Amino acid sequence: MTIEYDGGGFAGWQYQPRRRTVQGEIESALETMVGVPVRLAASGRTDAGVHALGQVAGFRCETRLSPEIIQKGLNSMLDGDIVIRDCREAPDGFHARFDAKGKTYHYHILNHALPSAIHRRHVWFIRRPLDTTAMQEAADHLLGEHDFSAFEGAGSPRSHSIRCITEANLMKSVEGIIVFQISANGFLRFMVRNIVGSLVDVGHRKTTPARFKRILDSRDRRCAGATAPPQGLFLMQVWYAGEEVQPSWRQKNHLPT
Repeated sequence: MTIEYDGGGFAGWQYQPRRRTVQGEIESALETMVGVPVRLAASGRTDAGVHALGQVAGFRCETRLSPEIIQKGLNSMLDGDIVIRDCREAPDGFHARFDAKGKTYHYHILNHALPSAIHRRHVWFIRRPLDTTAMQEAADHLLGEHDFSAFEGAGSPRSHSIRCITEANLMKSVEGIIVFQISANGFLRFMVRNIVGSLVDVGHRKTTPARFKRILDSRDRRCAGATAPPQGLFLMQVWYAGEEVQPSWRQKNHLPT
């Protein structure tokens, strides 16, 4: 299944007793449909307040219901803050997490003199102007393979902290929101939000692109900036075999208007 959700009303993706989670809501609806408990395996966890347009999760069960009927049934049972965008039969042995080759995230910043009533649950509102040229210069240092310990949150479930970034772009949406787009073969806990916090420090000229590179090379979380708030973060897409992450960072028009 490919799943879209507004994370504002959830304690994150992963099931937690007596708390509303995306996994818990979908599993409960699935059990009602197929008559037995079902456990979802997702491409990864998203934290409380984080959104998704392209989360991927799989499950196994014996049922005569087609994927199309399961999709329609779930969408009729779930609240409006979760939508099953796609549901199909997976190849034998498929695992949403272990078969993933990469992910793309967006982080949204509203950099304006006034906040937004419409977008307030989906952006980090920053009133003070940001130097986006300097931020892009700093973001370019992320490209390639690095040890991202400097941007790793405590308790990150991983065997190592080396990741390969294929895309790190700053763009502007039609609403004037700054969108940071980042693609990689994997992410550490809070990695995107910690990177964004440090990029905002560059945008506010508290530090420089060169210093940002030294923070990355330091492998020391204490050197980096504060963690950006969760509501601006979106999991956009999970990549699998046969789907190439397009490295559009090679283009020069980083910040189209």
